[in-house]
Amino acid sequence: MAEARVSTYLPPNIDPTKAPIAFGQRALPKLNEELRDPELITRQRALMALCDLVHDPENVYQAMRLGFMESLKNLLYDQDCTVRQKTTEVFYIMASHNAGREGILASEVIIALSRLLDDPVDICRMNMHQTYQMLSELPAGATALVNAALVSQLMSKVDSELEEIQEVILDPLHFCLQADVTQALSAGAVSILKGKLSHPLVGIRRKAACALMEICVPLEGKESVCKADMVPLVVQLLDDSDSEVRANAAGALMYITITTPGKYAALQAGAIPKLLDLVKDSHSKVRLNCLKALTNLSEAPEGRKILLNGVNVIQGCLADSSEAVRRAAAIAVRVIQWKP
Repeated sequence: MAEARVSTYLPPNIDPTKAPIAFGQRALPKLNEELRDPELITRQRALMALCDLVHDPENVYQAMRLGFMESLKNLLYDQDCTVRQKTTEVFYIMASHNAGREGILASEVIIALSRLLDDPVDICRMNMHQTYQMLSELPAGATALVNAALVSQLMSKVDSELEEIQEVILDPLHFCLQADVTQALSAGAVSILKGKLSHPLVGIRRKAACALMEICVPLEGKESVCKADMVPLVVQLLDDSDSEVRANAAGALMYITITTPGKYAALQAGAIPKLLDLVKDSHSKVRLNCLKALTNLSEAPEGRKILLNGVNVIQGCLADSSEAVRRAAAIAVRVIQWKP
């Protein structure tokens, strides 16, 4: 006669690595208690479960209301690498939601995360930098990173981190440089980026050129780039196979050539022939930045002399499909053909 037996195996839908979720409104409060539990396995399982829950923005909002931020901040200092890894993963997922970004900024998590800049575990550092990347997309997030004096530390990590992490770091730096370039210049940003502009990975070249373009916006940035003799390298980037690299290089020249030393540095580096070739580029951003750089160069007598012979190339852009390019071409032609 058959008899009933209780299986020794867990049901197939139960994950032993995650804490069981309490029912209804008790779910998140119970997890918050477990995050503070002195037993390591309890903290680990609670974090595993929380990583799934915070994909829902509603859960992120409830977690912040229940005081999860303080619990998670404390776990960043945990001696267990798995706890630190999953904690930074929770912050990264939360930062993908607007409510999560606002909560992180309000809870001063940025400083707490910076303690992991030298963490021995690669994935912890990657999650931390990806969180900064998400936060920096908000103007308030970029400003918070600048106010926390983290730009110089992030800039130094561009030179020492793993290549895949370097590429992630360059994104928040781009937004931070839009807020302020002083910290970056003090940290030797120009020399650090100089080494990255010729990097074999296109992603790093692209983002390094973008960061350089932001550095060139204020006067002190233009002067630093010229003093470091970087203009010839930027001109070489106009030949890059990647359109974003070409656009960012042309954008950097557009800002550099506003100043007289920048104009003559670009002229000596042979920028005009390369820029003229690129006004026919298939990407409108490249064409636009090149036309603006050529307009600046035509303000120098030597530049105008060269461009008068090539003005017909620029006039061909007057029928461009992009309105911004057409407008830039009209201004360039007018400046080149100007007579006192």
